[in-house]
Amino acid sequence: MTYLTNAAGRSVINEINGEPSILFKGVGKFKPEGNKHGPSIASCSDYPSDGNKLVNDLREALERADLRDGMTISTHHHFRNGDFLANLVFDIAHEMGVKGLRWFPSASFPCHAHLIQYLEDGTIQRIEGSMNGPLGKFVSEGGMMGTGVLRSHGGRYQAIQDGEVKIDIAVIGAPAADTFGNANGLSGDSACGLLGFALADSQYAEKVIVATDNLVEFPCFPWQIQGNLVDYVVEVEKLGDPSLIISGTTQITRSPDRLLLAELTARFCETAGIIRDGFSFQSGAGGTSLAVGEYFKNIMREKGIKARFARGGSNKYLVSILEEGLVDYILDGQTFDLEGVRSMAENPGHVWTSPFTSYNYHGKGNFAGMVDVVILGATEVDLQFNANVVTHSDGYLLHGIGGWQNCLFSKTVILPIPLFRDRVPVVRDRVTTLCGPGELIDVIVTERGIAINPLRTDLIELTKSSYLPIKTIEELKSEADRICGIPDPPDLEERVVAAIKWVDGTVIDVVHQVSARHR
Repeated sequence: MTYLTNAAGRSVINEINGEPSILFKGVGKFKPEGNKHGPSIASCSDYPSDGNKLVNDLREALERADLRDGMTISTHHHFRNGDFLANLVFDIAHEMGVKGLRWFPSASFPCHAHLIQYLEDGTIQRIEGSMNGPLGKFVSEGGMMGTGVLRSHGGRYQAIQDGEVKIDIAVIGAPAADTFGNANGLSGDSACGLLGFALADSQYAEKVIVATDNLVEFPCFPWQIQGNLVDYVVEVEKLGDPSLIISGTTQITRSPDRLLLAELTARFCETAGIIRDGFSFQSGAGGTSLAVGEYFKNIMREKGIKARFARGGSNKYLVSILEEGLVDYILDGQTFDLEGVRSMAENPGHVWTSPFTSYNYHGKGNFAGMVDVVILGATEVDLQFNANVVTHSDGYLLHGIGGWQNCLFSKTVILPIPLFRDRVPVVRDRVTTLCGPGELIDVIVTERGIAINPLRTDLIELTKSSYLPIKTIEELKSEADRICGIPDPPDLEERVVAAIKWVDGTVIDVVHQVSARHR
C-alpha cells in the first residue's frame, strides 16, 4: 500500500483491501471504460414452474444461495433504525460458521450496533457502506479487520453497475411480496414507501432473496422489485419496528438559530430569483431543511408561484405542498413518514425514483443536474468551500454520505449550517475529511452571515444590494475563531480505516484511525 496525492491535494491509498484504487482526478475528469456488469444468465427450468419460490426460512434461502466464506452480502436501509433483517442475516451467517463476509448496505443505523460482535469475531470482515453511530465509532477506533468504503447513494449504484462491487447474495426486505418475488413497500406493518435503494441489488446480484412479513396473493402490485429477478422468497416474523421504520425526527426545528438559518436560506433564494414559476428544489428531512421547505411554501403561496418538481425524501410537509397544488410532482427517493407512504400509493404526481435515475453518475444523465436549488447540511466547510459530511472535527466517522455528493451537481447548492457546534467552529482552514469539492458548493448560510462562493459571480451580483448579511467565508471563519478559539487538530494514527469514494468511483479522501490517546 502506497500513499499518493490526488487531484484534490489529499494523501490517499493506492489500494483498498488488496484491490487497486483509482485516485480522484477532478470533477468530471475520470471517464469510465468497458461494459456494465451482469449476473450469470438464469434459466426458467431451474425455478418452480408454478412460480412459487417460497422456502421455509431465511437460513434455508441462504444455504440454497450457497452462502460461504468471503462472500458479499447486501441489504438496504428502507427500514432505517427499525431494521431487524440485516441483524438476522448475520446471526444466521454466524450460526453457519461463515467468516470473512463483506457487508454492503445502502446505509447502516444505530440498530446495527448488534453487528459489532460479528466484526470482532471475523464473521464480517468489513463494511462498504455508511457507518453511523456505534458502528462508525467502532471503525474509527480500529476495530474492523478490513478497510471500510463509503459511497454516495448514486456511487453505490455505480459501483454495482460497473462491477466494482459484485454482490453474491442480496437480501431485500419487502413490506409486501408474493411467492414469485414481486414486492413493494406500500402496505403491511413494515410499510416504508419505496424500495428504490434495493433496485441495483435485485438487478445485478448473483442471488436475490426477498424476505417479507406480509405475504400477499400473486400478483403483488404495483411491484417495485420484479419477481423474475428473485431466486427465493421467505416469510419472517417481523422485518422491523414500525415506530422506527417511519422516522420520528421529521419535524420542523424549534431552535431559534436553526429557524433563522432556514429563513435566511429561503430569503436568499427569493432575492436571487431562484424561487420562480417552474423552478425545482430539494431539501432533506432534517429539522432545518424542513423549515426551509415551509418558508419556500409560504413564499410560493404569497406570490402565486408553482414549482415543477421537488426531489425527496418525502414527508408530510412535502406532501402538503403537492396536495395544495404548489408543485406538480414529487420525485421520491425514500419515504420518511406515513403521509409519504400514503401519498406514494394515492397520488399520480408522487413518482417513484431510484439511485439509477436520480444519482448514478455513470449513466446518460441523471435528475440531480436538473434541480434548481438543493439544501444540504455538513459537519465542516473550509475556506475553499470544500465540505465534510462523514466525520466530525475529532476525526470520528459517525455519518454516511447518502445522496449528498450526488446533489452537489444541482444548479445551486446551499449549505445552511451553524457557525459553530458545541463551541467547535464549523468553518475551518481545511476540512478533516473531504467529501465534496468546493467548486460545486455555492452558498454557505450561517446564523451570523452568508458566504457566496467567488465562482458564483451571478449570485454575488444578484444579492449585493440586498438586506441579506453577505460576508466572505474568511470573515465567517474569523468570527467563529474569535468566539470559539482555534481547536487542536484531531489526533490520528497512520492506519486508514475507511476510504471515501467520489461519485465516479475514484478515491477523494481517506479516514484515519483515531488515536487511543484521544479516546
